This record gives sequence, C-alpha cells and structure tokens, in this order.
Amino acid sequence: MKNWQKLVLTFTVAIVALFAQFVFDDPFLARIIVTFAGSVLAITMFINMVQTLRKGSYGVDLLAITAIAATLIVGEYWAALIIIIMLVGGESLEDYAAGVAKRELTALLDKSPDKAHIYQGGKVVDVALDEVKISSRLLIKPMEVIPIDGILVSKHATLDEASVTGETKPYELNKGDDVLSGSINSNMAIEIETKVEAEDSQLQKIVSLVREAESQPANFVRLADRYAIPFTLVAYLIAGMAFAITRDPVRIAQVLVVASPCPLILAAPIAFVSGMSRSSKNGVLIKNGTIIEKLATAKSIFFDKTGTITTGKLAVDQVLPEEGVTELELKTLVYAVEKSSSHILARSFAAYIVDKEIPNLVVAEIKETSGLGVTGNIDGSIIKIGRASFTNAPDNLEGTSFYVARDERYIGRVVFSDQLRDDAKQVMAELHDLKVKNITMITGDNQTTANKIASEVGIDQVHAQLLPEQKLEIVRAANEKPTIMVGDGVNDAPALALSDVGIAMGIGENTVARETADIILLKNDLATIPTAIKISRDTMTIAKQAVLIGIFICVILMLIAATGIIPATIGALLQEVVDTVSIFYALRALGGLKK
Repeated sequence: MKNWQKLVLTFTVAIVALFAQFVFDDPFLARIIVTFAGSVLAITMFINMVQTLRKGSYGVDLLAITAIAATLIVGEYWAALIIIIMLVGGESLEDYAAGVAKRELTALLDKSPDKAHIYQGGKVVDVALDEVKISSRLLIKPMEVIPIDGILVSKHATLDEASVTGETKPYELNKGDDVLSGSINSNMAIEIETKVEAEDSQLQKIVSLVREAESQPANFVRLADRYAIPFTLVAYLIAGMAFAITRDPVRIAQVLVVASPCPLILAAPIAFVSGMSRSSKNGVLIKNGTIIEKLATAKSIFFDKTGTITTGKLAVDQVLPEEGVTELELKTLVYAVEKSSSHILARSFAAYIVDKEIPNLVVAEIKETSGLGVTGNIDGSIIKIGRASFTNAPDNLEGTSFYVARDERYIGRVVFSDQLRDDAKQVMAELHDLKVKNITMITGDNQTTANKIASEVGIDQVHAQLLPEQKLEIVRAANEKPTIMVGDGVNDAPALALSDVGIAMGIGENTVARETADIILLKNDLATIPTAIKISRDTMTIAKQAVLIGIFICVILMLIAATGIIPATIGALLQEVVDTVSIFYALRALGGLKK
C-alpha cells in the first residue's frame, strides 16, 4: 500500500475510533479499533525493519514500534493513535520529498528503432531487429537511426554520432568504415552490412549499462538514520531506569511516547523539501531529498565536454586563407557556394557571415558529392569545398574544418570549434573554492582538444576518446566519493545513473540524460551547479540542527516523563509540540541564495 493511502486509512480509523468513543460512548470498541490498526502498523514496520537490517542498514523503526506496542499494552490507546498518525504522516512526507521519481527509460527505448530495412531476395523488407543476422545488408533511409552496428557498404556517408559519442560535429565515413548504432544518417540513403546481432550493438549496450547502473545504487546512510541508534539507546536506557526504580510498566510507555522519533522522521524531510523548493527557484530541479545529502558532501565531479563545458554548437573559429588569397575573398567564395546547404558546418558558417558585409556572387552548376563536398562554378572558376582529399589540401591539418579549392588548387580552410560556455572558468574556480577535490573531464572528443579546453577552464584531470562504458568505469573507479557526473547526452546516461549525483544540462532534447539524472539544470546554466552545492550544504546544516533540537527537547521530556508527571496521552501531545518546533526550524531551509 502506498503511503498516501495508508495516511487516508489512518485518518479514517481515527475518525471511526473517535465516533465509537464520543458518539456511541463505547470506549472498548474504540480501543479495539485503535489496537488493531496499531498492531497492523507495528507488524508492517517490523517486517520493513528486518528487511532493512538484512541490507546492512538501520533506521528509526525500532523505537517507533516499541512506543506503539508499549502504549497499546498499558491501555493508552489514544497516545498510540497520535503516534500512528504522526508516523504515517512522516512517511507520506518522505514520499513527497522524493519528488518526481525516476521513470523507465522510455524515451531511449521509444527512439530506438525496433525494425530494420533488410535486403531479402532482391527486395527490401522490414523485419524485427532480433531477426537480423550478422552480415545482413540493411538499407538506412535519410534521417533514420542506425539500428545495428555495421560496416558501411555505400561509397560515402555522413552521420551524426552525437547520441553515441556526445560530439556534435558530423562524421564523414567511407566504404568499409565502422558504423555505430544510435548514429543518425544524413539526408541520403545508405547501406550497411551488420557485424553483430542487435543485442550486442552499441545502442543496446547503452540501454543495458544504464539499467545496470541504476540497479546498483551506492551505499548511503541517511541523516535521520545516523542519529537513530544513539537516540534509541538513550530512550531505552531512560525507560529502563524508570521501570527499574518504580516497577511500573506505564512508566515505560510514558517515556517512549515522548521519545517517539518524529523529529527524526519529520525534520530532515521537511528541510529537504524546503531545500528542493529553494533550488528550483534557482533553476535546479532536484528529484529527491537524499540527493541533497549526497550533493552537500560530494568530493569528485566529472564533466562531459560537449554541451556541458562547451555550448555544443559548432561556430567558426578561424578563416585561414593561403598565400595570395585574402580572408574576405575566401569568405565570399565559401558563402556563395555554401549558403543554401543544409550541412551543419555550412549552417554554422552562414550564421557567422550574417552580420558581415561581403559581395554577393552568382554561383552556377552547384553539385554535391556525397561524403566529400560540394562544387560550384563562379565566373568560370570551379570552387570545391569539403574534405581535404576533395580539395587537394594537406593531410596534416588539425581541427574540424572544411577546405576550399579553386580550379583544383587549395586556397584555404575554415576552422570550426565548439565554443566554451562564458562562465565555465568561473564555475571551476567556484568548485575549487567549495573544496571539491577532483574535477575531471570525461569526453568522447580527441585528447588534444580536451586538454586545451581543460587547461583554459581549470579542470584537474582529462580522459578523452571515451565510449559510454568507459565513462562509466572512470566514475566507478573514483577514490573520492560521493561523486557528481554532469552531462547532457545519451552517451552520458550510464555514468549519470551510476554516479551518486547525476546532473543533466537543460530541458531540451536530451530526454534520456534527464530521465537518468538526479538533478536537472532548468536554465541550462553551468553556474547553477555551485549554487546547488551551496544550497545543499546550507540545507544539511539546517536539517541537522532541526534534528538535534528535536532530540534535545525529547531527552528533557523523557527525563521528566520518567518521574511519572506526564501521562502518556499528554506526552504524545507534547511530542507534537516538539515536532512543530523541529518543523518550523527545518523550514528555514526555504530562504536565501535566490539568484
């Protein structure tokens, strides 16, 4: 039964018992109703406690069970009812504090192709992926997702591998090159030959890795549980002393009623709900309260590069004409040929040119050669723009570029780069100030580019040219824990799931990262990460203080109750005063740090 259903049932029991007591004047019936409800709850809590202990953990259930049992045994059933209401209410509040629970990775599965276009008997037919054998020949239509890893049969192909590698630049492949499932084909149909079965393909490995990572959560002791054992022992000690002195079992019930662990059950969740609300106002959606505890004590943080430290959008970095060609001339030729192209680099160049004054040239006979580039005739000169081999460019040039030739002579290139976020350097400095020990970049990009960006922004360690499973293993091997992983793509999902705290950038198209992560940066703003850590630390301080204040008051009341001055029902009501004090103190976590 869900906790909110238990809460409704508990209030129903309370109303029925009150009617039996005060309307029908039948105290015995009221006692039977409350005793039955209390016994069911106590047995349920005992079963849950045993299961928790088997997992090597512990909590506050034992003291609550004892308090309910003691009050029922000595006939203080109204005190027992008050305890039951507060315990079930606390569980319901914890459910609310959990926020939006992680859903199944339906987005990833929905986007994954479930059929393949396969050549059979000279025809193309659609079959289920699990029916596709190794060495089958598949047709991949324009803009379709590659369903199974294979080898390119067509002469050329341009693929978007962002969902697999995380890198936004297009990949130009030639016949015989490996093709990764999960990649998106360009606007021309291609053919591949499968080299694995569907279950062994890259895309399915990512799905499996995410599920495996989510099924192996890190061991973590919650705030309330850390205080449970000493508080329980103190309560039993005081109750035992009171009974030893008086030999009156009612004293045990009187002590345990005011020792009911409601401050532990209520104060921390309310502080966490408050901290989560405060975080959301600062553009950070935290999915459950336990994440606040982990975030506050995190020791290592891992960043993806593309779309995380960088904007994820390629922009013109340099225009490099060869000797005898001016920069304006090169820009003019490139824009004339590429302005109507849908290629990602062409669009980026067009955006770069939009506010610049350049001559408008007339281009004739534009022709695109798939996988190589485009050709145009300008005033009788043949202009070629594309890959180095297509334009006779030197083969030792680095960087994401397209190359330009005029009448078969190489005349220059345009270099593109993924732009750093404006605040990336400041964010890394703030994380260092917050004493996060290890700041690491893990990326699918090449080592040279990764090292350059890490050096610019102040990142401690770099691991480059990684596939999703390699990212996961680096996070798993971290010596300093809890760990934070920040990413934005499908390729980051396994590491996001495995880390103690997974943070997804923004609320855009990368649904899988958002489903897998514990935290979503609603503003797609890297600067909100230090803010979230500060809020979490402040929330933890307030939560601890609220719990300790509640425990301190409870201990004072237990000592008083041990003398027999406080009846059990009055003690239960006094416990609610303690709860109120703890709750109002915990609500302080709502304030401050709003940007």
